[in-house]
Amino acid sequence: MDSLPLPFIVLLITLFTPLQTSSAPGSACQSTCGSLQVKYPFGTGYGCGSPRFQPYVTCSSDHLLLTTHTGSYPITSVSYKDSTLTITPPYMSTCSSMQQSPNLGLDWASPFQLGPSIFLLLSCTPPTSSLTIKGSPVCDPSSSDLCASIYSCPSVVSLGLHLFPPTNTCCVYSPANFNSKGELDLRAMKCIGYASIASFQDSPTDPSRWQYGVTLKYTNGAFDDYDMNNKCNTCEDSGGLCGYSPPSDSFVCACKNGFNTSTACYNNYNPFQDDEDQEITWSSTSLPTWKIWLGLLAGLTFCLAA
Repeated sequence: MDSLPLPFIVLLITLFTPLQTSSAPGSACQSTCGSLQVKYPFGTGYGCGSPRFQPYVTCSSDHLLLTTHTGSYPITSVSYKDSTLTITPPYMSTCSSMQQSPNLGLDWASPFQLGPSIFLLLSCTPPTSSLTIKGSPVCDPSSSDLCASIYSCPSVVSLGLHLFPPTNTCCVYSPANFNSKGELDLRAMKCIGYASIASFQDSPTDPSRWQYGVTLKYTNGAFDDYDMNNKCNTCEDSGGLCGYSPPSDSFVCACKNGFNTSTACYNNYNPFQDDEDQEITWSSTSLPTWKIWLGLLAGLTFCLAA
């Protein structure tokens, strides 16, 4: 059997060899994750949003997640106006389900810190009035009625308590603070579980109607402030999504047509027309088509020269 001609071999190599390109966001950047709107500084994947937030907030199987050194937590709401988000740790207790909880923590290097949530430490060694951290009392005695309310939930038996237990095994930890490891250390405070109240939903005495979750505040760095004020608003107004291009992490506006720009997306933009004001970064989604054309051109050139 005759060997394949050289031009044909070159054509195959050109078509099927991966092309090395810079990692710029393409169609993988989405404006939603499940039912949640995703805007700057958050993103749905690598190259989307701000590089400062990308290691912590990601979209996985239509679920927006916050990942820290203690685990991954579903994000249930985001307020871009107030720069807050609410997470629902899977082992956090609620009125309908109480359970032993592992430590909850935030990374010190992350742009997140505790917001205005109210923590209820549950099934602690009594009396919680003697609970201190570095000599300072932890529990807020003026809010002990919240302990009485949540202890009216039948699920308290899951914590080894009987129905309507004494409230001296509960602690209203507000304002809460994390230890030097960035964690809510339940074992050190001799408590089995915790609940966190994000909102009372106008029903301060009915724990079955409370909104449970941990509210976190996030802060923008100098990079985020600059790009939000000077570039990102323009990008989003034009229908694009704000992102970045590693390794320099330079600003990128990811457009719906599969092309990325350094400024904004324009209506009916034609990437094949010259535009001195529009700087293009090819997205990964547009590369396969160009590889095929380049391969065909190379193969044709070699065939004609053979």
